[in-house]
Amino acid sequence: MNFFSELRRRNVFRVGIAYLIVAWLLLQVADTLGPALRLPEWFQSGVVFVLILGFPFVLIFAWAFELTPEGLKREKEVDRGQSITGQTGQKLNYTIIGLLLVAVLYLGLDKFAFEHDHEEQRTASTEPSIAVLPFANMSDDASNEFFADGITEELLNLLAKIPELQVTSRTSAFQFKGREVDIPTVAKQLNVEHVLEGSVRKSGMRVRITAQLIDAETDRHVWSETYDRELDDIFAVQDEIAKEVVEVLQVALLGEAPKSRKTDTEAYALYLEGLHFLDLDRADDWPQALALFEQALEIDPEYASAWFGRARAIREIANWGDYDLDEGTELARQWARHALEIDPSLAEAWAMLGHLRMIYDWDWDGAQTLIDKALAVGPNNPVVLGEASILAHIKGDMSGTLEYALAALELDPLSNVRIREAGLAHWFRGEHAEAEAYFRKNEALHGEDAWPGDVVAALLMQGRYAEAEAATDALAARDVEYFQRFIGAYTYAFVGRKDEAVANREWTIKERGIPLGYQIAQIFTIHEDYEKAWEWLEISYDNKDGGLTYLLVDPWLEPLHDDPRWRELLEKMNLLEYWEAMQTHQPAKEDAPGAPI
Repeated sequence: MNFFSELRRRNVFRVGIAYLIVAWLLLQVADTLGPALRLPEWFQSGVVFVLILGFPFVLIFAWAFELTPEGLKREKEVDRGQSITGQTGQKLNYTIIGLLLVAVLYLGLDKFAFEHDHEEQRTASTEPSIAVLPFANMSDDASNEFFADGITEELLNLLAKIPELQVTSRTSAFQFKGREVDIPTVAKQLNVEHVLEGSVRKSGMRVRITAQLIDAETDRHVWSETYDRELDDIFAVQDEIAKEVVEVLQVALLGEAPKSRKTDTEAYALYLEGLHFLDLDRADDWPQALALFEQALEIDPEYASAWFGRARAIREIANWGDYDLDEGTELARQWARHALEIDPSLAEAWAMLGHLRMIYDWDWDGAQTLIDKALAVGPNNPVVLGEASILAHIKGDMSGTLEYALAALELDPLSNVRIREAGLAHWFRGEHAEAEAYFRKNEALHGEDAWPGDVVAALLMQGRYAEAEAATDALAARDVEYFQRFIGAYTYAFVGRKDEAVANREWTIKERGIPLGYQIAQIFTIHEDYEKAWEWLEISYDNKDGGLTYLLVDPWLEPLHDDPRWRELLEKMNLLEYWEAMQTHQPAKEDAPGAPI
């Protein structure tokens, strides 16, 4: 009997085949359990090594030993006439067939049952999404909360500079500050796959930052780290956290990872405190924010973020009327430009310059250049996308208006401003039911902070006058006479309450006058007093009323379109070419409901 025949008789080939199939199945299990159980990287290699090492021992064992009715015996001790290797071989054949069926079943499940999940994982890996929740202030001094919030915002801004990573805006993420909400719920509302949270403890010149990255689907930590450092190292810590997040999420960077801009620690603390007061979004706090930014700049005159914070603060103060508007606007422009001279990557600074070029200069080409620059350095910044949406509607680009508004909303899904922009984009397009849905969502999320006239306007444009009337009357319960009067001048004209409509119009003129010049022109148009409407449009033009940027998309003013003064006004505002393009390339919208009184 030759050697090959003896190998077959002793079932060495069958044992080897069975071992290889079992080894392959074990490798698949190890490949699945390793990442799930967060086993070390060497685990898979160790399994392979052990299985390879065991293969020759298994073959030697099959050659040297035989299974008999009395148990396992050495092959040389078994009488050939009593050997049952044929029966054992048949059982091994069945075992091999069974193992092959298991392997085929696994391959089928992997291909079909798991294919969708794998595809989603591949898609997510190319565009991972994350929200940075407000880090908890663990300091003994509660006043250090601004420092924890500032660290959160700086981390968020750092991650947002990575084009390959979708980062939820601060406005939406900070709505969960101080709220006990589970991570999966947060992730669902923010439409993200991962959440970064943590805590900050500051004591003198020492700081401890704990950060943890959570997989929203499983609510499990995929990475966490604690950093005990001197305050001078705070910028390195921020860079390390961002680096870890990028690595864990397996983000393939097309360029270099962004780095924190180092500055003096005292200047940094002043900047974070200024940011805190600025983000409170209250007129009484803006002067304090301005003063803190200026103190930071006294320490570090080349601190770009502080220059931009200073620009934001003076613009808010001027817009609120506590500083000369023209002077405040020019200071904001000057300071934003200086910030960009130091750091050209500040997307929101480019967006601010574009906004000022739109609202105050009516230079649409110049604004487009600046907004395009902002989009180039901050393609995933909701503020930038919001400004792009505004410029699109000014120029009558209805598709661009909606596209940019929805992109901004995706990154900032709970923001009052972004939800309203999406609703207005639909409203400009004549899609009033869709606009109403967004406006009502805003009211549900933000209550009285949502602009009260939005739902009313959507109802009026749909001819649902009774509902609009009820919504306007309900404003009386909110003790907001300004809103009730202003909106009532529109609504009551549609429902036949002529005297109340006129009374509300006259009250608005007397109490608000020039700041609401454009809205007063709208009201006179609805009241079919077109000469008065033109008078107020001229007043608006003379006073650089921002409302005039809605001219091309405003359905309330459609009765004025046939008047020669319409084209004259558009020409003065450099909007005539866009108007003519709209008439050529866009379908006519449905007529707005009339409201003779």
